[in-house]
Amino acid sequence: MDRDTAFEVTRRELLASGAATVAGGSLGIAQAQPAPRSAPVSAAVTLKVNGQERRLDLDTRTTLLDALREHLHVTGPKKGCDHGQCGACTVLVEGRRINSCLTLAVMNDGRSITTVEGLGQPGNLHLMQAAFVKHDGFQCGYCTPGQICSAVAVVAEIRAGIPSHVSGDVAAQPQLTAAELRERMSGNICRCGAYSNIIDAITEVAEGKTA
Repeated sequence: MDRDTAFEVTRRELLASGAATVAGGSLGIAQAQPAPRSAPVSAAVTLKVNGQERRLDLDTRTTLLDALREHLHVTGPKKGCDHGQCGACTVLVEGRRINSCLTLAVMNDGRSITTVEGLGQPGNLHLMQAAFVKHDGFQCGYCTPGQICSAVAVVAEIRAGIPSHVSGDVAAQPQLTAAELRERMSGNICRCGAYSNIIDAITEVAEGKTA
């Protein structure tokens, strides 16, 4: 065997040895990875829903929406898109509106949550609920609980002087205009198209004209 041939054999052996080392190392890394959890982690959660304290033991991945609907059977908030795009699941947490499908129940431990059921009931409707009925602010009604919760928060935001994207002067008191209301309600979708009636209902409540 000449020297060139001998070098060729040695090079091939070196490459083969290197490949085996890499493969063995990868296998070792794979074997070193921790095994996936066999069961989800649960946690104790206390939610004050519509004035009533409720205690649950939940999978930590449970959304607030699923905790309300599936565990507490509070079905006012609706599951529409489940991606925070339609607003049907809107509830009030400590007075501020949120999409309950986008927050985990454990993140709201100890907080006060108000759904449409907590605003008013038949025979004792909240002013916003009564205004929606008066102005036909709904058709199929699927989005209505979220619309009403969001509308209540919108009125509070305007009265608190919180500006919106369309506010002309962010330092001034927001004006109660259709443009302001449409911007603030833009996260709540109505597939039936009752938007103009919804604006009329909110305007009446915000102006204090509701009996």
